[in-house]
Amino acid sequence: MQRRTALKLTLAAAVLLAVGKPYDLWAAPQNVSSGSLRVWSVAAGGYVMTDKVTKTADDWRRQLTPEQYHVTREKGTERAYTGKDWNNHADGVYRCVCCGQDLFDSRTKFESGTGWPSYTEPVAAENIATAEDRGFFMTRTEVLCSRCDAHLGHVFPDGPKPTGLRYCMNSAAMVFIPRGEIDK
Repeated sequence: MQRRTALKLTLAAAVLLAVGKPYDLWAAPQNVSSGSLRVWSVAAGGYVMTDKVTKTADDWRRQLTPEQYHVTREKGTERAYTGKDWNNHADGVYRCVCCGQDLFDSRTKFESGTGWPSYTEPVAAENIATAEDRGFFMTRTEVLCSRCDAHLGHVFPDGPKPTGLRYCMNSAAMVFIPRGEIDK
């Protein structure tokens, strides 16, 4: 059971942004539920403790664009080859657009040929969560931000080595931070 729980949790802690605005992980939390999470922070270079983030639908709508809201809060999917990051080859980290938590490192990104940004693994297992998705007449594994439960995409067992996994994510669910700006 512990292994299953550990597998359900994933990706990293944020320090910087949520929709282009500075997001201070260490500030007093607003609109959060009780409960702390241990997540990986790229900026800190290690694990940090942070609070789970919960907001009302209206709060999320005020913070996010309509597309970001549809993808992250309504479990939508952007069309293939239309997202801003599917062809991004810059060095950096992808963070949750909702809460700023670190999710994926560009060093694990690969060309999947699907039209969505794809990664072999999250920055840390604790920074993501997974859930069974039985939509569209199939069973898939949904990937969520462990801090705010934002829908990110799905993970499939057809990726390259070393993990054999393909984390197929929506660009609208993430914000790219160039490596040189991570600590700022």
